[in-house]
Amino acid sequence: MVTRSKNGISKKKILHTTTTKPTPDYLQTEPPNLTIASKIPEWTATMRDEFDALQRQNTWSLVPPSAGQNVIGCRWVYKLKRNSYGSISRYKARLVAKGFHQQPGLDFDETFSPVVKSPTVRIVLSLAAQHQWPLRQLDISNAFLHGFLKEDVFMIQPPGFVYSDYPNHVCKLHKSLYGLKQAPRAWFECFTSHLLTIGFTTSMADPSLFVFRQGSTVLYLLLYVDDIILIGNSIAAVTSLITQLAVTFELKDLGPLHYFLGLQIEYGPDCLLVHQRKYITDLLSKFNMHTCKVASIPFSISHKLQPSSKALLSDPTPYRSLVGALQYATFTRPDITYAVNQVCQYMHKPTATHFAAAKRILRYLQGTLSLGIRFKSGSPILTAFTDSDWASDPYDCRSTTEITMFLGNNPITWVPKKQHTVSRSSIEAEYRALASGAAELAWIRQVLCDLGVVLPNAPTMWCDNTSAIALASNPVFHS
Repeated sequence: MVTRSKNGISKKKILHTTTTKPTPDYLQTEPPNLTIASKIPEWTATMRDEFDALQRQNTWSLVPPSAGQNVIGCRWVYKLKRNSYGSISRYKARLVAKGFHQQPGLDFDETFSPVVKSPTVRIVLSLAAQHQWPLRQLDISNAFLHGFLKEDVFMIQPPGFVYSDYPNHVCKLHKSLYGLKQAPRAWFECFTSHLLTIGFTTSMADPSLFVFRQGSTVLYLLLYVDDIILIGNSIAAVTSLITQLAVTFELKDLGPLHYFLGLQIEYGPDCLLVHQRKYITDLLSKFNMHTCKVASIPFSISHKLQPSSKALLSDPTPYRSLVGALQYATFTRPDITYAVNQVCQYMHKPTATHFAAAKRILRYLQGTLSLGIRFKSGSPILTAFTDSDWASDPYDCRSTTEITMFLGNNPITWVPKKQHTVSRSSIEAEYRALASGAAELAWIRQVLCDLGVVLPNAPTMWCDNTSAIALASNPVFHS
């Protein structure tokens, strides 16, 4: 309905080797020197734990090298895991294969692995707030080690853990390892097949959403690589499922959901507040903007960004890193989506002007750190708002579509997107926005159908262009 709007092997003796120099910043990727790490009890313990986990999982077996093998390298990567307050929660050492040594068609083929979509996460959070269901967070230890490899992959022995009896042997991998190109796909197939055997079904709209129904018991499971959100209407059923999964996988029950992929969840008496204060604070510190002057708006509408060959950045990497990080910040900040959409269009040849526009978004975020999305209970009515400007881009004259959807009073998706073709009138631009909104609405309805949510009424789409509404209602009126 369209209406007019109102807004291996057994353990043996081990030789120790060394690699590179350490870095204190947990955001960087260069690992510490193994000799230095061996002097720090926390790093030594985590390296041993990781190696022991690899042995328990029978990740590889040692074989003599041959001329036809493509032997890839590996390295230790060290990281400090922090909680939502910024303090260190644990030390983590991980053995990572150098997947860039792999050759397509020889030791890898298919690599794509889906992750849960952000609107799906927001829909589940909205349902949790509506029904007051418990939210649990799970983490799979060494998740990629559970995936079985279909190809023959050979790797050097881990630095610091070379078997003295077979110093020249190589590891023939039986299971996936972090860094392998096919590792995420192998893990996803392994975990998915196990969920299907215990009664879960996969969503038709989002392959990373799994639903379990048995009688009056309903469980939803969201999978993002090795991080899991579990929600259900029965605490006993949720606990039983965690126990069942722990039999097959090395599982960590992190308790109630509070910090997930940079999202901070705070519980109120009748609502959930989701924000990214720590993520944005870290982002400001990374770009030395934590003491910057605050901007009142994220983007100046009067100043249109354009491609230019003047004042090109000599190194576009910081710009691309910033814009990519800002894209993830839009998970709980719909107020910056249009601004981020504009700066994303110049990733290939950014200039100083584009970088200044991206930094302006950071200045705006500095003054609005406390903002987030509040999910409250309410009727599951699905509503969509669509809008479009006309030929707003002075360079290619294309329009920008904006779509916002609500489930009850809770926003679940917001999409700013540049249209693929030039619209010859504002009617055409608005009509294309309606068409894109209808497609997004159909996908949201499928997700809700997979979740077993019955909508009391047909979804409503709001548009502020009378002619576009008439065209959508009866296309005979226009050619």
